Amino acid sequence: MRVAPLPLVTNTLIDALPRTARNRLLSICESVDLVSGRLVTGSDTPTRHVYFPTGSILSLMTSSKDSPVLEVGMVGSEGMLGLQVVLAAGSVPLQANVSGSGTAWRVGAESFNRELAGSRSLRQSLNCYLQVTLLQLSTEARCVRFHQIDQRLARWLLMKQDRTHADSFSVTQALIAHLLGVRRVGIAKAAGAFQRRGIIRYARGVLTIVDRKALESQSCACYETARNIYARFMP
Repeated sequence: MRVAPLPLVTNTLIDALPRTARNRLLSICESVDLVSGRLVTGSDTPTRHVYFPTGSILSLMTSSKDSPVLEVGMVGSEGMLGLQVVLAAGSVPLQANVSGSGTAWRVGAESFNRELAGSRSLRQSLNCYLQVTLLQLSTEARCVRFHQIDQRLARWLLMKQDRTHADSFSVTQALIAHLLGVRRVGIAKAAGAFQRRGIIRYARGVLTIVDRKALESQSCACYETARNIYARFMP
């Protein structure tokens, strides 16, 4: 991980703050470059930093001794990694991996706590975001339990596009299968069907969403539910 140039993509949570609060927060942040595949925080490890992605994508992963890892949340430029700091919790039983390379604003947990204590607008914004995250986690659990692989793949691709702000991104079918906790053959079958219908294009590890409207029609209702939750509760 290295200090990066100033990010081109901004972060919605930071942008929504009043100017004074925004400038105070940014004054204690540094822009870092996050590389896909890297572990940002480990499960049940002390939280040293919080992150506000500005182009990167972070996957929240859960696992147990008798089951493989599973993505239970995706954080991009709409959110923040490290909500446990807001709750005064030192750690959480989740790990965060970089699933999309890019930049992020990073701030030390202690410095962030001091800023949080002195900024009412920051506390209000993150309390709303915490509520959104909890509701979206419940949506994720329902999606994993009840929906088919093609629906979940469509939803995941839409979420990815929203956070990369691009129609094309580098990703492998093996990685998607790993994150969704399904067999690679299931992802290959669903992606192949999308490609034959002209919804996506996949070549040499680069996936392009060709027809977003058609992809939305293939997704389960969980995608729209999560978007509505964010729009309803975020200022």
